[in-house]
Amino acid sequence: MGRVYEATCGRSFAAWYGLSMRLIDEWGLREIRREVLTQASGRTLDLGSGTGANLCLYAPEVDELVLTEPEVHMQRSLRRRLAAERRTDVELFQAPAEELPFTDSSFDCVVCTMVLCTIPLPATALTEAARVLKPDGKLLFLEHVRSEDPGFARLQDRWEKPWRFLTAGCHCNRDSLATIESSPFTVERLRRSQMPMAPLILKPLVYGSATLAAAWGSS
Repeated sequence: MGRVYEATCGRSFAAWYGLSMRLIDEWGLREIRREVLTQASGRTLDLGSGTGANLCLYAPEVDELVLTEPEVHMQRSLRRRLAAERRTDVELFQAPAEELPFTDSSFDCVVCTMVLCTIPLPATALTEAARVLKPDGKLLFLEHVRSEDPGFARLQDRWEKPWRFLTAGCHCNRDSLATIESSPFTVERLRRSQMPMAPLILKPLVYGSATLAAAWGSS
């Protein structure tokens, strides 16, 4: 199914995704992104950068920005954006979050925004994020998640398969917060909100920051 999707739908989905995220950002998500991303500093890794919605929101405290994006059509859109904005200060790698091509403890900050819903193995991706993060580094996250309301969560469950097919693998019912909490990270700051101008099944939103658990890497 992956090859069929890549050949027939990948290009159109990248364009559709870029447009829809711009609209959602304009309706209020950009300010939430900004609140999250202004906490980044030092050498920062942005996982699954998509079409580059985060690019203009990083503060000057980020002195080196590295992007990863595994999907070929998304990456092409991202490269075009980097060229149009003349962002020669940004590195871009075509790499899955589960297999990062970076050395241990090489980043001050790792960012994941609207990406844990789609990564095939999110727990593995977070373990990789912990590996490349410095001991005193931080994880910044902004994700749509499974609803805390059981009835609403059942609605997300019913829509999960068709939504995943239409959106290149996005799991609308994925409990990404629980995945973060059971990873090598300890959540230190957490806020809940609603995604503006989004399909109902994507409304529940969490964002915040986490640090490496004290026991991580001690063995």
